[in-house]
Amino acid sequence: MERLIKAWQNSLRAFKRLATSEKAFQQELVLLAASVPVAWFLSTTWRGYWLLVGSILLLMIVEVLNTGIEAACDAVSREFDIDIQLAKDCGSLAVLISILLALIVWGLAIAETFGGTPL
Repeated sequence: MERLIKAWQNSLRAFKRLATSEKAFQQELVLLAASVPVAWFLSTTWRGYWLLVGSILLLMIVEVLNTGIEAACDAVSREFDIDIQLAKDCGSLAVLISILLALIVWGLAIAETFGGTPL
């Protein structure tokens, strides 16, 4: 049980730090807060609702991992290194892919809701 408590404390510490200092994470928190009621309006099933909200949560998960990669790379060296650049670029690419995924999911939901036909 102690391990779970420490894991919870570590997670809260990371959340607080990201929420106060990382612009991308702050924007995604706002996006999540907005997505909860909008997804309720757009979806007709619980599955659809959680797909919409889940796509934003997935984006946030990838952002958290990307921030962790960047922090680890910066801790190793602040000087230019081709391998560190690749690690950071791969993290950035993962964020971009998750953004595209969320856009597709939300775009399909909007088209289905306002287009009148299921896609």
